[in-house]
Amino acid sequence: MNPVEKGYRKANGIQIYYEIYGSGKPLVLIHGGGSSILFDYKEVILRLEAKFQLIGIDLQNHGMSEHRDIPETFEQDAHDVAVLLKELSIGRASFWGFSNGGNTVMQIAHLYPELVEKLIVASAFYKRNGMMGGFFEGMMEATLDSMPEPLKINFLNLNPDFSKLENMFDKDSKRMQTFEDWNEDVLKSIQSPVLFISGDKDVMKPEHIVEMWRLVEDSQLMILPATHGSYMMADFEGYADEKLIDFTVSEVEKFLND
Repeated sequence: MNPVEKGYRKANGIQIYYEIYGSGKPLVLIHGGGSSILFDYKEVILRLEAKFQLIGIDLQNHGMSEHRDIPETFEQDAHDVAVLLKELSIGRASFWGFSNGGNTVMQIAHLYPELVEKLIVASAFYKRNGMMGGFFEGMMEATLDSMPEPLKINFLNLNPDFSKLENMFDKDSKRMQTFEDWNEDVLKSIQSPVLFISGDKDVMKPEHIVEMWRLVEDSQLMILPATHGSYMMADFEGYADEKLIDFTVSEVEKFLND
């Protein structure tokens, strides 16, 4: 992977790491909890870097970005992304957010509508009861040992400071443990075109994604035969369903160019 630009910009008191691939219309890529730019978006970047300017961002406490000692919120992530894009002189872009990154891009559209051209919300949620049974109970008992090994290895490869891995896990876990349902107005306020994507065996219920789709006027919906993210990236065993990923990315490309 060869970014045309990479580096750090100051955003709300910390250094945020970013990578830019390709050229053309800007598409901002926001990773999920415990992850990083390439862990979630390598397959997407390989397929789209010749067609868009792809801006990948490591959020606070993740990847190669700096850490904070305050609780993580999706609103804070949205503020950080907005400042970073201003630093990069990107005035308006489309956004693709996966998992917790999907929550972040919805907050960007809610708080900074002037920044958003189009939105791809992949495997996200807005209410606790939208997640599969037992999800939040499991989060209450989560320990670093229960974090998927590939995510731990990925983090330490990018940032070999074990205390920062502990901080990231602690902040990510507490954000989910203390998550409070969003008001429907967050979704209803979104004015840009939205494509919702989820797997039929995802960690959120398909009917929850349908509920979100109904709240955003003129949005689109795509539920695929997939687990959490397997429609856009390799699974934790490293297997990538190339044809399924090809299909997802082609539909996203169609949505962005429509």
